[in-house]
Amino acid sequence: MSHINQGRLLHLWPLGLLAVILAPLALQADAEPADVGIKVKGKDAIEFRCGKELVGNYYIAAEVAKPYMWPLNAPGGLTVTRAWPMEKPPPADEKSTDHVHQKSLWFCHGDVIPEGIELKSKNKNAQGVDFWSEEKGYGRIVCAKVFAPVTDGSHGQVTTTNEWLTTDGERIMDETRTIHLYNFGKARLLVFDIDLHADVCPITFGDTKEGSFGLRVRDSITEEKGKGHLTNAEGKVGEKNGIWGHVSDWCDYSGPVGDKTAGVAIFAAPTNPIKSAWHSRGYGLMAANPFGREKSGFPALKGKSDLVKIAKGEHLKLRYGVLLHDGDAKDAEVAEYYKKFVKLKD
Repeated sequence: MSHINQGRLLHLWPLGLLAVILAPLALQADAEPADVGIKVKGKDAIEFRCGKELVGNYYIAAEVAKPYMWPLNAPGGLTVTRAWPMEKPPPADEKSTDHVHQKSLWFCHGDVIPEGIELKSKNKNAQGVDFWSEEKGYGRIVCAKVFAPVTDGSHGQVTTTNEWLTTDGERIMDETRTIHLYNFGKARLLVFDIDLHADVCPITFGDTKEGSFGLRVRDSITEEKGKGHLTNAEGKVGEKNGIWGHVSDWCDYSGPVGDKTAGVAIFAAPTNPIKSAWHSRGYGLMAANPFGREKSGFPALKGKSDLVKIAKGEHLKLRYGVLLHDGDAKDAEVAEYYKKFVKLKD
């Protein structure tokens, strides 16, 4: 049947019957996630989009202390991470200007010890190299190479390589980092596959709470300055109610963004060789830390002194997810999305 004949036939049908027939088609179209787009923007950043909506920019310029992603946007363009210090002055609804090193979303650790290498310069925060803070003597994670992005409908990925450098620019470790973006329609999921390679020397991760896969939410979502709350996989709510320093599969920070509610969760994959304790704070920090032990102060790791090590030539592979969603942890079904995350095969 030609398009003309189809059109004439539709005009002959009663409007009520036509609405009933077309309604399922409309719902199907609305439910179809927009295609993922990943674009390398020169040497400075990588852009991640779902359809026309920006999910985030991953900054890799030579001058940054370590790669970071900002903003992080939930569906509908709701920004869930803090704008400072990337925006100066910060937006009118954000007042906090603490912790300059907490730039939206990042991965690093506060004490990385290169065994057998004498450090010419270091800072007071670490026995080895401090990649967490940006105080005098910190180390840098430098993006060395970006491979061509690959996209296929509602999934895309891009791989980068990073060099972990001492304060004096000496390379102590290499990393391959692959970032995936999945569009689930009602939520977006970023997955970070992190491969740390001790190709220069043996690596020991020091016992500090300052780590590792972290983000900083905007003020309105925080427990202290806003009306948001932390929630973990065990259903605990609030930093001091069984979240800070405890081991969990995931942690979520949700709260008001304008006149709506949105949030972000970090997922720790069960395939990680070390469980993550949560360095999550009421002021807005949420970080999964697989390296902290007793000295970190984490209640769940009291009595633990076995430091995480990578022998020379060996690899340590970690996998984390970042779920961007509307609503709070319950309404967004964060626990169900964690199950999807676990089943993903890349």
